Amino acid sequence: MEQTALRPKPLPGQEPPAPCGGDTGTSRPGPPPHRPHAARRRGRRLTTLLLGLLAGVVLVLTGVGLGTVGATVIGMSRLAEFQRQAAAAQAAPATGAADAPTGPRTGPAHAAAPAPAPARATLGVEAVDAYKAGAKVVAVHVPGPGYTAGLVRGDVVLWCGRTRVETAADLARAVAGASPGRKVTLTVRHRSGGYQQLVAVPGVVT
Repeated sequence: MEQTALRPKPLPGQEPPAPCGGDTGTSRPGPPPHRPHAARRRGRRLTTLLLGLLAGVVLVLTGVGLGTVGATVIGMSRLAEFQRQAAAAQAAPATGAADAPTGPRTGPAHAAAPAPAPARATLGVEAVDAYKAGAKVVAVHVPGPGYTAGLVRGDVVLWCGRTRVETAADLARAVAGASPGRKVTLTVRHRSGGYQQLVAVPGVVT
């Protein structure tokens, strides 16, 4: 009767020894070999990475600190410059006021203002030279002294008071020489050919 050899039961975490005679049908792979050098390399890499991050943070903080100090110094210099300019600006008007003459001012800016020109009378009409003689009315302002007197477009003014009117310039001079508010007699020839005397009261334009 054939007897079977009993094998001891392996402990947890241990693999049974390989059977003799090259029987590999029931063999199991052993645990991976321990590599202490790989663990050391990983530790060195982690340490190097941490040191690099720390150095970067230190550099950033140093740059921020230097920038803040530089900005503070520049701001203080600008403030001092503004204060000097303000002091100079305040001192300039005081110096000018002290140097100003106290005597009477006789410059062109303080000369006596010219007297206003006297008001000129107007009829409130527009006239041009007539074909033969006189001033032909081409427009009448409404309201106006000429409109109130009865002048209409197309009338030819021949006399203005005692002044004979040969051209439109004669009529302008005669009206300008009249006194505003005083009546003046106008001798006119209508477009129909009839003659008429109108009484007008020249006024002023304000």
